[in-house]
Amino acid sequence: MSAPESPSSRREFLRLAALAGFGFGIGNGLTQNAQAAPDPRALSFSGIADIGKVRPRPAGSKPVWNLTTKPTDKVRVAFIGLSRGMSHVDAAIHIPCAEIVAVCDLRQDRADNAAAKVKAQTGKQPVVYAGNEDIWEKMIARDDIDVVYISTPWEWHVPMSVKTMKAGKHAFVEVSAAVTVDECWQLVDTSEATQRHCVQLENCCYDETEMFVLNMARQGFFGEMKHAECAYIHNLRGDVLWQMGGEGGWRRNYHTFLDGNLYPTHGLGPVAQYLGINRGDNFKFIVSASSPEYNLTEYRNKNNPNAGRHKDEKYVCGDMNTSIIKTELGRTIMIQHDVVSPRPYSRINALCGTKATFFGYPDRLCVDGSHGWTYEGEKMKKFIKENAHPIWKTTGEYARKGGFGHGGMDYVMNWRLLDCIRKGITPDMTAYDAAAWSCILEASVCSVKNGSMPVQIPDFTRGGWKELDPLPIVS
Repeated sequence: MSAPESPSSRREFLRLAALAGFGFGIGNGLTQNAQAAPDPRALSFSGIADIGKVRPRPAGSKPVWNLTTKPTDKVRVAFIGLSRGMSHVDAAIHIPCAEIVAVCDLRQDRADNAAAKVKAQTGKQPVVYAGNEDIWEKMIARDDIDVVYISTPWEWHVPMSVKTMKAGKHAFVEVSAAVTVDECWQLVDTSEATQRHCVQLENCCYDETEMFVLNMARQGFFGEMKHAECAYIHNLRGDVLWQMGGEGGWRRNYHTFLDGNLYPTHGLGPVAQYLGINRGDNFKFIVSASSPEYNLTEYRNKNNPNAGRHKDEKYVCGDMNTSIIKTELGRTIMIQHDVVSPRPYSRINALCGTKATFFGYPDRLCVDGSHGWTYEGEKMKKFIKENAHPIWKTTGEYARKGGFGHGGMDYVMNWRLLDCIRKGITPDMTAYDAAAWSCILEASVCSVKNGSMPVQIPDFTRGGWKELDPLPIVS
């Protein structure tokens, strides 16, 4: 799957990529083999007949769905990419079991500032890696690192995660973990071959409300769960069109050649956990449709961002993408994506069962035997507090008051995931989750391209979901 582009637009994208996130004129190889930043247009996209095929497990590999590792008093961590990555650094500074060993960014100032903040807060100076396109590879070769955080543009997530796991470290990778289905299989196969965790840093799974719904779902409060709704609706058109040398620049590029749900995991991750996807149920197929594209073009034409630099860009991603996922147990999930319309922020976050239904934005709860929204407003807030997830009961107050990212859920996520590594237990999100949630990007694009035909979603567990119980995240 590809899209025509002019040489000038490609050169401009690569120039912007070299300034964004971690850098990104990063090479795949060592210094002598360094090359330009990867062009996401060159990624390997599958056809509709092949996208859902299950690939055999390579010889010598074994599943990681219940992977345990040796417990440790201190989890030694390192960071690649210190724009979004600084939120993880800020959290790790305040997590007792975390020891920050190294920080890495192409920009020397970012790396130095991160290191200075770590030393000021902890008294320990992390090693700084910066200034070279491939410097991250030298960092992950160290033998005193347990976990590497990867907070870089999407096209770099898989190359960095794969090399991190092959270097014997656990990969904690930002969302989405991968762009293509082929990349999703790379994450699963590498995790199974190396017996290292590949954890997608889906912070929305750790928000207070999402964890409340998960807690109630695991207790059977909703009865038989049959339908869920989720979304990422967030008006980012100003960032996407004005940012130069930042996230907006490289994210905008995807709107020029892909039409589908380009950012599925914020909404999908939590509801997938409610439904036990990969553990008792699994995604089966997806049907996806997009509205026309209006708002990026109209906003660009009206505001002339960056002195007309984007005047010749053509955006193909529809403003609103709506997809329906069918699961193996017959449940349905509606998922939407819209980052360009003037709409209130929403992840929808809805779960419908035989005994109760919850809807977010605003939070409302209807219980069987009653009429209307029996819990809403202050009554709903009280009910959430009384039935809070155990993790929020232990860490929530500190997370809320500590000034951490996204209302505290960044801290809760990092505390929980690093604590799993400390204890040697399986994290709440495995490589199979990273793959299943992320593959919706290409699967939705494939469905839209083929007239909203159903597209089979691959089973990254290779049948393991049938025998697995949900991870004990509630305990």
